[in-house]
Amino acid sequence: MDQLPQLIGAGLLLIGYALFQTNRIKGDSVPYLLLNLLGAMLLAYDAIRAMQWGFIILECAWCVFTLPNLYRALVRKPAA
Repeated sequence: MDQLPQLIGAGLLLIGYALFQTNRIKGDSVPYLLLNLLGAMLLAYDAIRAMQWGFIILECAWCVFTLPNLYRALVRKPAA
């Protein structure tokens, strides 16, 4: 069970990527960005617990880069 956050995080990232690659969701959509953010947060948490600095940097950067796009997607006004 120690690897549960890692497995869920990887699963969320892969689900988002698969949905994007099969044109089921857009790369700037809220669902895609949420899957990316939540997956990266779980993987960052697991990396922090294991003190794996390379993965800490990678996953924290993934979160930081996703947040502005998620904010824009959430405040975007629907097309008239």
